[in-house]
Amino acid sequence: MRSKPILLAAACAALVAGTLSSPAVAAPKAEPALAHQPSAVLAPGTFTHPGVGVSRQQLDFVRAKVQAGAQPWTNAFNQAKNSAYGSLSRTAKPRAVVECGSYSNPNNGCTDEREDAIAAYTNALVWYITRDDRYAQKAIQLMDAWSATIRDHTNSNAPLQTAWAASSWPKAAEIIKHVYGNWPNAGRFGTMLRNVYLPEIINGSNSNGNWELSMTEAIQGIGVFLDDKAVYDKAISLFRVRTPAFVYLESDGALPRTKPSQNLNTREKIVAYWQGQGTFVTGLTQETCRDFVHTGYGISAISHVMETSYIQGENLYPEFGERLRQALGFQSKWERNLEPVPSWLCKGTLKRGLGPITEVGYNGLHTRLGIAMANTQALTESRRPSGSNNLFVAWETLTHAENPS
Repeated sequence: MRSKPILLAAACAALVAGTLSSPAVAAPKAEPALAHQPSAVLAPGTFTHPGVGVSRQQLDFVRAKVQAGAQPWTNAFNQAKNSAYGSLSRTAKPRAVVECGSYSNPNNGCTDEREDAIAAYTNALVWYITRDDRYAQKAIQLMDAWSATIRDHTNSNAPLQTAWAASSWPKAAEIIKHVYGNWPNAGRFGTMLRNVYLPEIINGSNSNGNWELSMTEAIQGIGVFLDDKAVYDKAISLFRVRTPAFVYLESDGALPRTKPSQNLNTREKIVAYWQGQGTFVTGLTQETCRDFVHTGYGISAISHVMETSYIQGENLYPEFGERLRQALGFQSKWERNLEPVPSWLCKGTLKRGLGPITEVGYNGLHTRLGIAMANTQALTESRRPSGSNNLFVAWETLTHAENPS
């Protein structure tokens, strides 16, 4: 495997320094529950398990709903269980080296790895709800096959591929290790996450924002599974810089905030990085004018990091909830395609396709905090049950629809 040093302390220090040296900005005009309150959120003293993406309390809520035949959870459960990801006849397709070029060309194990990871998570969820041990054993079989085989990721999309797969693996592993329990190779799986996945993503990315946000989600999940506070803290330090540089709020000023290491030090550079968009309005993201698919990846990862942090007792909603709310609302409005796109927005043309990514953020903001989100609500409810994007998002109507825990 290639040498990819993990410089946690230095990298964290640099990120914190970059954040603190940024120009001060006024607080967003937010609803009281989302007033901007920066705080030094660090890893919890003791990690909560299962605690990546979904908690035991949330899973118990879902299990009770499915057992009662309630909707939309029962349809969502059947969708997951009856999918290819929930198949008990699935055979893992591990590779020692997964090679992924841009847009997965070449695709040597890329789809197999991502989908086996989603399948492991799907089987873990089905086991939790049904307590049918065959599903837990299938999840273990998939995770064991990869932990016994994979050694590296290569080619230009290696960091993103690693992030996507490593966003799903810990979700499955947390449920199996900490609830099912009978997993002799759990330690080997943890070693895989630390030695194969983490080095590829730990230092973040200066590419489009969805890359680093997905990497942040994966780093955080790995940190929780490994009970590693330094890894968890690195994820949050990356998140704190990238999220304000991905979602624009009017209170940021005339131009969006930036990640210092990208040297976006002129308006011209910033506009180019924001896909040629020169008019900045609240809720716009760095990739809105690229397409809604990649925009959705970034918004999803933001919501996932905030959700896992919430489960771990470290609430990021006061600090970042307004950005998430506005990003969801803006994209949901235009995804619904109810009016012509104005000429100032992406030159009058939007490439829609947001994907099944709104449930987690909508639940956190609307169900828990009681915030009205008309466009996000309409879009979310119209697309239930949401399935999988076949990359790193799966079954979020099942896990997060109207889930108060």
